[in-house]
Amino acid sequence: MTETTTTNSADLEAARLLLSRLGVNPADLLNEPAENGDRKPAPTINEWIPVVAGLVSPSTAASYGSYWKKAEAAWNGRRMDTITASEIKTQAEIVRRTARVRRNSRGGRNAAENFIAAVRCLYKHLVNDQRIDDRNNPAIRVTKPRRNPSTRRGLANDRLIELSDVVAGTGNDPELDALICRLHVETACRRGGALALRPRDLDEKQCLVLLREKGETERWQPVSPTLIRHLLAHAEERGDGDRDGQLLRYADGKPITERRYDYIFNRVQDELDWAKAMGVTAHWLRHTTLTWVERRFGIGIARAYAGHADSGSDLTTTTYVKADITEVASALSALTGEPHPLAPA
Repeated sequence: MTETTTTNSADLEAARLLLSRLGVNPADLLNEPAENGDRKPAPTINEWIPVVAGLVSPSTAASYGSYWKKAEAAWNGRRMDTITASEIKTQAEIVRRTARVRRNSRGGRNAAENFIAAVRCLYKHLVNDQRIDDRNNPAIRVTKPRRNPSTRRGLANDRLIELSDVVAGTGNDPELDALICRLHVETACRRGGALALRPRDLDEKQCLVLLREKGETERWQPVSPTLIRHLLAHAEERGDGDRDGQLLRYADGKPITERRYDYIFNRVQDELDWAKAMGVTAHWLRHTTLTWVERRFGIGIARAYAGHADSGSDLTTTTYVKADITEVASALSALTGEPHPLAPA
């Protein structure tokens, strides 16, 4: 009995010494860690969606908004820490099966991918606020569906001319529609970049427009003297004098929305069988211009033209192939056949 007591005392003393060296108070071992005890309970999905919508950019909130509504309808009133990875996967599959069938639909894959991305966004901010631990984040354990290769490609010159003729010769405001399409052809901008343009974003002297696109990126993009004149005239004729207001407007002065693009390219597809078969949209104009630039001026200038110059592989981000705005202006000058103030003679 005495030997056992002596051994236990020696073990306890050794344990105390070890804890002391580690800086651990033995009393702490009997209590729940303070960070868990102080952590706020996870909010319900109904409470959390408005919070995240206020944290992200307006464009991100708009992109994810419809998917957040689907998540809220599926898990109404549920606390975020009670939703499982299996439930997120199941709901993504439901979104895929019920996705609206469009002319360019791809089996609902994009809808499922966007749903998972929208849910991941909710949980990312939950982890950032330490409302849940990253190890308990169910969204990161759900794999996004693999993307199919894009069917978009650059349009041949004769087909681009056909498309332009339809845009400029039909519809209830061909002047506006032709201006929109020329803007996309010259700048290879996205719809968001065109819709975000303001009168103050036009630099008449240098023939530049400031594009603000996804990821809150900004870049000055060269445009032809002809296009800058038409954009300035459009702002003068249809604007309300607010240099911070939206540039592209209807004849009554109301700003256009993405619905104008649907109207334009539904018309194009109704008039041109090949456009209907391929599901041509405004994004095809971006592909057309960037393909043309890449074939004639190389990948470095094409990436700069697209606003991708600072991303991608090591090859395209090295200083040896980065293109500057003068090289982009030269490519534009070749595309439009007009001299540009920033293009070397």
